[in-house]
Amino acid sequence: MNRSLPRNLLLVGDVRTELPKLPASSVDTCITSPPYFWLRNYEVANQIGVEGQVNLWVEELRLVMRGLARVLKPEGSVWLNVADSYSRHSRYGAPAKSLLLGPERLAMALSNDGWIVRNRIAWTKPNPMPNSVTDRLNATWEFVYFLTRSPRYYFDLDAIRVPHRSAQRPATGPEAEASAVPVRPSWAGPLAGSQAGLHRLKRSGIPGHARGKNPGDHWSLATASFRGAHFATFPPRLVERPLLATCPERVCQRCGRAWQRIRRGVGDEVVRNSTCRCRAGWEPGVVLDPFFGAGTVGLVAEAWGRQWCGIELNPQFAVMAHQRLDAARLAREKEERRAA
Repeated sequence: MNRSLPRNLLLVGDVRTELPKLPASSVDTCITSPPYFWLRNYEVANQIGVEGQVNLWVEELRLVMRGLARVLKPEGSVWLNVADSYSRHSRYGAPAKSLLLGPERLAMALSNDGWIVRNRIAWTKPNPMPNSVTDRLNATWEFVYFLTRSPRYYFDLDAIRVPHRSAQRPATGPEAEASAVPVRPSWAGPLAGSQAGLHRLKRSGIPGHARGKNPGDHWSLATASFRGAHFATFPPRLVERPLLATCPERVCQRCGRAWQRIRRGVGDEVVRNSTCRCRAGWEPGVVLDPFFGAGTVGLVAEAWGRQWCGIELNPQFAVMAHQRLDAARLAREKEERRAA
């Protein structure tokens, strides 16, 4: 395994020049939010996000994503948070006042580049920024794309399951009859999924999976409250779920493959074992954020015992990120001393 990947370090520079310096197949997952098209000015020359037309913005991010494809492990993944903006002139790529459809354009381009778009998550904000617009609805959500390079990749659903809302209750009467309906009715098309598991659960009266339900692709999370100069800070909870699902707690120190979660029963203690035969030690997985900003991905990674690597264009934001990380480490040390 290549050991030259910077661990828990922030590289200051342009992602388009810093990313090629990282070793290939060295990162377990990437969680990031690139600059949106003409919504932020990070006050650095040649920054991404101020291109003359939305398709040019898409092309710049395609280049970044090609670099990410190289540094990701074969079983790695990318979580990409992007938002749309409104055109003020047709030269931006859409009629004035129209949505530019930047996230959709980007997703289509990445699909054409070979990325597998596994999810398009709606991050809705209970506390959206107020807007004085009177001839359309306020924008209250953003996209989070979950992308992979391979049909088979590391994903620990058990780590992010949420409690069921409904109680256990055996199906009776018409409900029991409905649960006996064939799992593939005649109207189902070739892309329709099987409902076999759901029917089995209903017949037995179980509300869902014993360890909790799949959290789904609609996440209602309040925006972050941060008083620093960086004005587009990730809320930590938006990072936690992707991190726990796709950045392994342990990877083999020799081959880099993730250890898998093994359970002997519903209530049994979790046992971890590697899928390789290296008989080597382990280390935490690594998450990369190539648009590090104020460092929220690094903060969440350290809080959950993962390693991280960051790239940030703006030196002032890099200083801010270091300050936040140092403060969080100091707070954890104090808490550990009190607990001891």
